[in-house]
Amino acid sequence: MHESHHVVAPSYLDMTAQEITNDVLKRHHSPGNQFWTIAMILGGLFVVGLVGLFMLIADGFDNKSAWGYYAATFGYVFSLSQTAVLVSVALRMAKSHWRRPLARISEMFAIVGVYSFAMLLPLLWVLPSIEGRRSLWFEWPGNTPHIWDTMALGSLVICGLAILYFASLPDLVTDKEVSGKSDEDVSYHPLIPHWFGAPKHWQLQKIVLGLLGGFYFLMLIIVHMLISVDFAMALIPGWKDAIFPAFHAINGIQASIALIIVTMFILRSRSSLGKYLELEQFWALSKILLATCLLWFYFWWSSFFTYWYGRMPAEIGVLKYIMFETYSTVFLLAFTMCFVIPFLILVVNVVRKTIWGPTLAASVILIGTFFNQVRYYVAGFSVEDHTLHVLENLPDFTAPGPIDFMVVVGGISGAVLTYMLGTRIFPIISIWEIKEGLMLQRVRKFMKRDIRVLAKPE
Repeated sequence: MHESHHVVAPSYLDMTAQEITNDVLKRHHSPGNQFWTIAMILGGLFVVGLVGLFMLIADGFDNKSAWGYYAATFGYVFSLSQTAVLVSVALRMAKSHWRRPLARISEMFAIVGVYSFAMLLPLLWVLPSIEGRRSLWFEWPGNTPHIWDTMALGSLVICGLAILYFASLPDLVTDKEVSGKSDEDVSYHPLIPHWFGAPKHWQLQKIVLGLLGGFYFLMLIIVHMLISVDFAMALIPGWKDAIFPAFHAINGIQASIALIIVTMFILRSRSSLGKYLELEQFWALSKILLATCLLWFYFWWSSFFTYWYGRMPAEIGVLKYIMFETYSTVFLLAFTMCFVIPFLILVVNVVRKTIWGPTLAASVILIGTFFNQVRYYVAGFSVEDHTLHVLENLPDFTAPGPIDFMVVVGGISGAVLTYMLGTRIFPIISIWEIKEGLMLQRVRKFMKRDIRVLAKPE
């Protein structure tokens, strides 16, 4: 079976499989001076963030409000990096053909998951015990959130790394063969088992990726629930919202798609790999991004109108605190940048069917998502007495100070640097998937126009 698409054929369609291999690996081994210059700048900013973190640690863990922006940065990095892996998992399960050039870009964010796990560790000392306050854990032992949050995020990180490893295994073997490395080479042997590309090997890889992908999706939703409840909702008295964890996950999916679009744009603009990332990838992702913008509004509205019409004192206190009074400016920025502006950009088909349109909308969403994390985590960590049931006196807005700017800039820079260094281990373009797609498509003449014919082997 086959289907025809009136889409401009990718430029790499005229290349042979060997030319694609050589082209991607050449970029992989020689990223250029610009790459290392940017890496050095990000490294310097990361050091600044470490200095800010050490200053927070030196002041102790009792002043929770001082850790608010660090917690927001952790929530931001976690939501983007861990959820970005899901994009490749979901599109592979859907057997979409256009996702091949961006599959590795998505899976590479699993490495940033290690970084987000390291960011979690200091927050475990700041998170108060559940004794005497409402939480997800009811009457469980006092340190239960710390244990289970660590285990859940750690399991998710390990699963993401396993997905990246098994999806990259054929390319690691190809890299070893092209580079002329022997089996005894210590830099390659630990990562590469006896892979010969036999049919049973490919079948085993497909099964493993399917199982890991299903487990990753389930664990991701659970971890979103645990992190959002324990580090945000449970810390604000009166905030009891069953929709919020799902909203937190939806915002993560929206932001991760935006992150992949921006990453593709940077690779297309600043590297020689732009030939693999063309209009088709941006256009296809922009449709999903538009859908997530609508979902963002839907989940927010579903949560909001329950509190608005309920009018209980505790509910009114929460609305005033995180939406309409204390953090009203932050909320308006988040609402505008996560829904209004990207929706108005992406709803226009002429704009959506471009490269710059989805990239512009994605950039706005990434900024808006950070503001969204601020009104959750900074607001939660700013409450002094977590044993209350109602916010009778609203805490003041916690404005960022010099240390906060240091940890925010350094934390985000460290995540970007981790991703960049990960590209020195795994090729950022999936060679075997590009070559597999090359065998499944042909350009044929139909009347007076060229169309691309895609085969469906399964």
